[in-house]
Amino acid sequence: MPSSQCIACHAQLTAATGEDISIGLGWRATIMANSARDPYWHAAVRREVLDHPAVQAVIEDTCSTCHMPMARFDAAAAGGQGQVFANIAPAAPHHELAFDGVSCTVCHQISAQNLGSHASFDGGFTIETPSGGRVAFGPHDVDAGRQALMRSAATFKPSKSTHIQQAELCATCHTLFTTARDDAGQEIGTLPEQVPYQEWLHSDYRATNSCQSCHMPEVAAESPITSVLGQPRPNVSQHTFLGANAFMLDLLRRYRGELGVKALPQELEASAKATRAFLGTRAAALSVSGSQRTATGVELTLDVSSTTGHKLPTAYPSRRAWLHVVVRDAAGRVVFESGAVRPDGSIAGNDNDADAQRFEPHHEVVASADEVQIYEAIMVDSRDAVTTGLLKGVRFVKDNRLLPRGFDKRTAEPDFAVRGAAADDADFVGGGDRVRYRIALAAGERGPLTVEAELLYQSISYRWAENLRGYSAEETQRFGRYYTENAAASAAVIAVATTAIPAR
Repeated sequence: MPSSQCIACHAQLTAATGEDISIGLGWRATIMANSARDPYWHAAVRREVLDHPAVQAVIEDTCSTCHMPMARFDAAAAGGQGQVFANIAPAAPHHELAFDGVSCTVCHQISAQNLGSHASFDGGFTIETPSGGRVAFGPHDVDAGRQALMRSAATFKPSKSTHIQQAELCATCHTLFTTARDDAGQEIGTLPEQVPYQEWLHSDYRATNSCQSCHMPEVAAESPITSVLGQPRPNVSQHTFLGANAFMLDLLRRYRGELGVKALPQELEASAKATRAFLGTRAAALSVSGSQRTATGVELTLDVSSTTGHKLPTAYPSRRAWLHVVVRDAAGRVVFESGAVRPDGSIAGNDNDADAQRFEPHHEVVASADEVQIYEAIMVDSRDAVTTGLLKGVRFVKDNRLLPRGFDKRTAEPDFAVRGAAADDADFVGGGDRVRYRIALAAGERGPLTVEAELLYQSISYRWAENLRGYSAEETQRFGRYYTENAAASAAVIAVATTAIPAR
C-alpha cells in the first residue's frame, strides 16, 4: 500500500505539549521514505554491477530488498527477483510502489517470526499474508469499531504486538553481511558490512535503550495517532527516524526535481536541520582534559565520549568522524592545525584521501599537522588492496569507530571487533577514546594560546565519492556532480571543546 494512503489517516498532528509527532507529512522527508531515491545508492549499485556484471540480477535483487521493499516483495511473491534500474526512472518506474521507499506498511507488517536470528538479517523479515487479509502490527489495542474503520479505509487489520518496538525489527535491514566476489562473480567471502544491532547487543545499551527509543523518541503526553477518530495513546513514538545523514537530505532537497522526490523543500530542510541537531546533541561529547606548556611547545589531551548505542559512526562504511584541532596565537594566527576539511570534502593530512591505496592509521598521539585521528572502517579486497567496493571487500584492516558504553573490545566477536592499532590502545575503550597532541611551536612562541577542537562527521567521505568518478555511467557521474557541488558542506559538527593556554 502506498505511503500516501497511510498519510491520509495519519496526518501530521501536534500533541498538546507542542511536540511534533510526525506520523504524517513529516515522514516523507525522512531518509527511510526516500531510500529508493537516494542518488548515492543508485551510484553504488551501478558501480557494483559494472564491477560484477555476471551477477547483476543477484545484486539488484539484494539491494532492492531494503531500499525498494514493496516492489521486491511483489516480485519475489511472483517467483521473480527485485529490480533497481528498471525502477529508478521517476517518470516510469517498472513497479508503481518502488519509489515509495520504506513505506509505513512495510515495517508495520513485519511479523515477529525469526526476529533476532541470523535468518532475519539481510532483509530476511517475514510479512504475513493471512487469508483473511493483511495485518498491521502496532503497540496498542484497537477496539472493534476502529478495526472496522481501518479495514474499510486501508484493507489492513490492526493487531497489537510489542515486537514492533524491539530492536530486532530494525535489525532485519540494518544488519547486512555482504557476499564478496571475484572478477568472475564467484563468491570468495563474507563481510559484516554493517552490524549495529550486534554492537548494541555487546554494549550496556541493550538493557536501557532500543533502536526506537533513540531514533523514534516518544511524545511526553498522550496523543492521538490519526486524524480520523483518533484516540489519545500513551508513549506514542515520533516517526522522524532521526539519524546522521543530513547531507543526503540536503541533496534530496536541492535535486528533488531530478530525483522525483515528493517531499517539499521546506520539509526536507526542516528534516536536515533536525538531523544536525540530533547529531550535535545525542551522539558524543568532546572535552580538553589536559593542556600544558613544554620546553618545545604544547601538550593537549582530548577525551571523546560516545553517547551512542552502537559504534560511531555506524553502519555503511562510507561514514567517518574525526578530530579537527586548531591552535591559535594571541593575534588569531593558526600555529597548528590537524584535520581541516577541504572544500572538496577531503581531510588535510588523511592518507586515504591523498592516495586510494593507503589509509590513515589509528593514533594514540598526534605529533604533526599531517596526522589526524579518524574514526572509520577501512576494508581490503582479496589482494589486500584498500577498496570502497562492497562486493570486493573481504575484511576490515581498520575499525576504530568509537565504541558504545559497556563494549568490551577484548570479548567482541569477529563480526564487530576492533581492527588495527586501536585494539592495543589502552585509552580506546567502551564509551570513548583519549588522544594526546604533542605540538611543536616556534622558538619565540611564548604568548597565550587558544585551542579549538571539533568532532566532525561525514556520511559520505571523500574517497567513497571520488572512487565512483572512474565509472562511466549516468548514476555514478550524476553523483560525482552532486558531490562536487556540495562537498564543502558535507561535514557536520558532532561536538566542540575549547580551552585557553596562558603565556609562558
